Amino acid sequence: MKILVTGGAGFIGSAVVRYLLNKSDHSVVNLDKLTYAGNPESIPADLHNGNYFFEQVDICDAAELDRVFQQHQPDAVMHLAAESHVDRSIDGPGDFIQTNIVGTYTLLEATRKYWLSLGAEKKAAFRFHHISTDEVYGDLPHPDEVEGTLPLFTETTPYSPSSPYSANKASSDHLVRAWLRTYGLPTIVTNCSNNYGPYHFPEKLIPHVILNALAGKSLPVYGDGSQIRDWLFVEDHARALVKVVTQGKIGETYNIGGHNEKRNIEVVQTICDLLEEMVPHKPEGVSAYQDLITYVKDRPGHDVRYAIDASKIANELNWQPEETFETGMRKTVQWYLDNPEWWQRVLSGDYKLNRIGDQEQG
Repeated sequence: MKILVTGGAGFIGSAVVRYLLNKSDHSVVNLDKLTYAGNPESIPADLHNGNYFFEQVDICDAAELDRVFQQHQPDAVMHLAAESHVDRSIDGPGDFIQTNIVGTYTLLEATRKYWLSLGAEKKAAFRFHHISTDEVYGDLPHPDEVEGTLPLFTETTPYSPSSPYSANKASSDHLVRAWLRTYGLPTIVTNCSNNYGPYHFPEKLIPHVILNALAGKSLPVYGDGSQIRDWLFVEDHARALVKVVTQGKIGETYNIGGHNEKRNIEVVQTICDLLEEMVPHKPEGVSAYQDLITYVKDRPGHDVRYAIDASKIANELNWQPEETFETGMRKTVQWYLDNPEWWQRVLSGDYKLNRIGDQEQG
C-alpha cells in the first residue's frame, strides 16, 4: 500500500512515517512544506529506501499537489500537515487559517480530482484519513469542580473550540465530512489527545521542560498548573492511525487517547523526578530540578481539562495504547538524553525559542 502522508516531517507525522517504513508492505510519500517545525532528520537515513519518497510541497499549492498525485499514485492519504501551536495561533491566527482551513480544502480538492480518475477497484479501496485533535471539543469539567463520574470526550461530543487553533482544526474536520457527504470522497476522521515522545519539537511542553532543566533554566508553568490533559505516547498514536487508515470504516470518527490524565504540574514534576535519577549531576547552582519550576500568567482562554474516551477504537479496531505514562515518559526523557545532536541542531536554527513550552497538542 502506498500512502501519501502530509506533514510527515513533523512530530506525529514522522512517527507515522517511521512506523510505516518499518513495515515492508507499505511505501510512503512524505509531503511536507518544511516550516520551522518540520525536520527531515526525524526520518532516520537508514529508513530511506526504495519505499520512501519525499516531496517538499505546500498543501496550499494545488498545482504541485496535482503533480504529486499523478506522479506517485497513492492508495490513501493521511493528512497530518497543520499549524498546531496554540500560543502561535493566538498571536497570529492568519497563518493557521491558511494552512489548516485553506490547505485542507486545497488538499481535499486535489484528492477528489485524483480519486475520480481512478479505476473502479482502486477507487473503492481509496481512503482519505484526516488526523485532528481533541481540542475541537472545547474542555471538560475539572475534578475539583464536580462530584461523581467525570465526563470524557466521545465521537459524538459537540464541537466547542476555545482557541484560534482549535477553531480552525474544527473547521477542517467539518470540511472533510462535507466532502464525504457531498462528493462521496471516502473520508475518516480521528481526534487525538496530547502526544509526547521522541522527535518532539522543543517548543512543546515536555521537550521544553527537559531541555530547560538540563540547561539549568526556569521551567515555566501556566497559572497554577492544574490544567489536565490526557497524554498519548506518539508511537502508540502512530499504530492507531495506521489501524484506522487500513481497517477503519468510511465516514466514521475514532477518538484516540492514552488513558493518562495528568495535571500539567504533574507532568513537569515527573520530568524533574526522572532527571534526578537519570542526570544526578545538575547544572551549576541547581540543587533540585523542581526548584526551577516557576508559575507564570495563564494563557487567554486556556482549556481546563481534556480527556478521551477511546473505547470505540478499542472495540472496533482492537487498538490499545502499549505505553503507560510512566514508561512513555521514561523512554522520552532517555531519547532526549541519547540524541543531543538532533535537538541541538533544532535549537541552533534561525527560529529562536522564546516562549513557554506549549502545553497542548503534539
